[in-house]
Amino acid sequence: MARIAGVDLPRNKRMEIALTYIYGVGRHLSRQILKAAEVSGDKRSDDVDDNEARRIREVIEQKGLKVEGDLRREVGLNIKRLMDLGCYRGLRHRKSLPARGQRTHTNARTRKGPRKGQMIKKKTEGRGA
Repeated sequence: MARIAGVDLPRNKRMEIALTYIYGVGRHLSRQILKAAEVSGDKRSDDVDDNEARRIREVIEQKGLKVEGDLRREVGLNIKRLMDLGCYRGLRHRKSLPARGQRTHTNARTRKGPRKGQMIKKKTEGRGA
């Protein structure tokens, strides 16, 4: 199992797909990395030897790509900056609502969480006396 950028690549997947398990690497970028490292995209992640994995790591470093921890930290800091500024997008992040203009009357369950549900009034027993 190859380990690149602190991520164990999944077993028995094409390298083109396996590299997308690294945060910040999509299909297009994975093809570019494999081309620069001279590794076939059709090769399975189990079949990659240490030399090829080392070349892939070097290409990622040479291109100066921000992946995994660095990228997550940068995105988190960007969101924190928006929240500190108090701009519209920052307020939406603070309230855990969609920040890009989506409707919230219906949908937006991913951001808002599960539905709260309507309060059911309990019948009060033994009123009076």
